[in-house]
Amino acid sequence: MKKILTVFATLLCISTYVNADEISLKPYQKGDWSSILNLANGKPMAVHFWGVTCAPCVKEMPQWSKFLLSDKDAKVVFIQVDDVSPEMIRKMLRQSNLGNANNYYITSSFDERLRYEIDPKWRGETPITIFIDKAGKKEITVGSVNFQSVKSWFKKNS
Repeated sequence: MKKILTVFATLLCISTYVNADEISLKPYQKGDWSSILNLANGKPMAVHFWGVTCAPCVKEMPQWSKFLLSDKDAKVVFIQVDDVSPEMIRKMLRQSNLGNANNYYITSSFDERLRYEIDPKWRGETPITIFIDKAGKKEITVGSVNFQSVKSWFKKNS
């Protein structure tokens, strides 16, 4: 009996460790943009679109983590757009220390209909960050962002 309890306790510890390391990824599909916008709840928010296979994204993601550590009130949503496995996405988020962030991934091919819903002028390039102020006005930055400017934008719009 003691051996069974020891095995059970060990399995429980392993299970807890695995679940604690699990990174939550929410699916993003056509029609979800309005739900993402509702997450702002009248506060400024940034939505960052990135890809596992995008070299500038790989370089920039750890910087997003540092920014969020320095500005805990900033609301940022991350949406991964590559057609890769969820484990590849989780690996990059883990390496970037963004496992606890608000993470989504595109569940189908990232086609024109999805992009058009977000911004009719967007051609699909990544990284791209859409800053949305309290009134819902959007500012778009294509390419890597300057994190001093990001910090200033959130301060100005809070």
